[in-house]
Amino acid sequence: MAKQKDRWAIVGGGILGMMLAYRFAQQGKKVVLYEGAEELGGLASAWQLGDITWDKHYHVILMSDLFLRGILDELGLGDEFEWVETKTGFYTDGRMYSMSNTLEFLTFPPLRMIDKLRLGGTIFLASKLTDWKALEKIHVAKWLRRLSGPRTFKKIWLPLLRAKLGESYKETSAAFIWATIQRMYAARRSGLKKEMFGYIKGGYARILSRFGDVLEEMGVEIRLGQRAESVERVEGEIKVRCRQGHEDAFERVVMTMAAPTASTICKGLSGEEIRRLNGLEYLGIVCPSVLLKKPLTPYYVTNITEDWVPFTAVIEMSALVNRHTELNGHTLVYLPKYVTHDDPTLTWTDEKIEETFVNALLRMHPHLTKDDILNFQISRVKNVFALPTLRYSEKLPPMHMSVPGIHIVNSAHIVNSTLNVNETMLLADRAAKEILTKQRV
Repeated sequence: MAKQKDRWAIVGGGILGMMLAYRFAQQGKKVVLYEGAEELGGLASAWQLGDITWDKHYHVILMSDLFLRGILDELGLGDEFEWVETKTGFYTDGRMYSMSNTLEFLTFPPLRMIDKLRLGGTIFLASKLTDWKALEKIHVAKWLRRLSGPRTFKKIWLPLLRAKLGESYKETSAAFIWATIQRMYAARRSGLKKEMFGYIKGGYARILSRFGDVLEEMGVEIRLGQRAESVERVEGEIKVRCRQGHEDAFERVVMTMAAPTASTICKGLSGEEIRRLNGLEYLGIVCPSVLLKKPLTPYYVTNITEDWVPFTAVIEMSALVNRHTELNGHTLVYLPKYVTHDDPTLTWTDEKIEETFVNALLRMHPHLTKDDILNFQISRVKNVFALPTLRYSEKLPPMHMSVPGIHIVNSAHIVNSTLNVNETMLLADRAAKEILTKQRV
């Protein structure tokens, strides 16, 4: 077992852990990056789907994601962006509607003119508000019903909330929808006339491959397939033990997994630290990727208001990504369903999920047949992001533990924005600066 006190370890090789490793290596630290899976990336990782390789979960880059774009430029990928103006659909009352521009918004049949005016007023108000902490004290459904009215809430806001929160929207604060609107309006405030959606050629498989190569070039040791079982301070060193039997010692360790998992792995925490780590409620996801012979719609996202549909949205990635250069001419759609940790869907067999989800997709799109489905694969993740409940920022566990040299940093520390890669990298950048400052004190 190595005993070099000047080495630092990061446990968790998702985007957050990779970004931390990048910043620490830039400061001359000897970094070891542990990842339990056989590939880097975590929620951003890619997989093989039929004859294509693409992201396991749906991701999009906005023009306003300036920090992410800057890092990709540093990695040498700045010239590999593709930007597209996408369209949005709504499936309501058994019909598909487009709501992709002002005219379509004004003529959207399910809403009356007064409903549309109130909806526009709600979005405008949210885009101007700056006191997000005040919104943490109000339930999002109550806030939106009051501002937009019950009909607009049912036809517009409810499907949007369910698409990202499932039924947990009932416990979520209004700060969530504020953060969503703030992100979408960031480009407009910076002078752009419209927000464009983008991706890197090759998807996150390309990004992660390049990022991993850069980390190794900087001297970062990447240990794949090494899942940490315990992190403990012993005789002035922090020992990381893995299920595979590997053990090593470090001066400083940063853990990036979900808070409840970190609380069981990290030894010697105080009762208050354990309480805060376990006090966060996480949402999970069941997310099938479906490879099709032909397109469904021209919409990147189709929001759904029908209760009988088992998924909460249809993300048609091939409405953004070039089908011919990236997907071998196929159509790729995601059918996400956000779930609580005890949702029975998490325990369904692959066969039950496929039958239930495919039947609903066929009902929504009568021109589609089962013969058009080339591949159907399911991702299940129990802890995707912490639910932004009332007074969320007051419940957060600290990043810097009472055990000297141990830090727990994860997406739960994103408190005034939505979970996305840009915010994850910003969190890593902020955390790295704090940790480096503490190390020098």
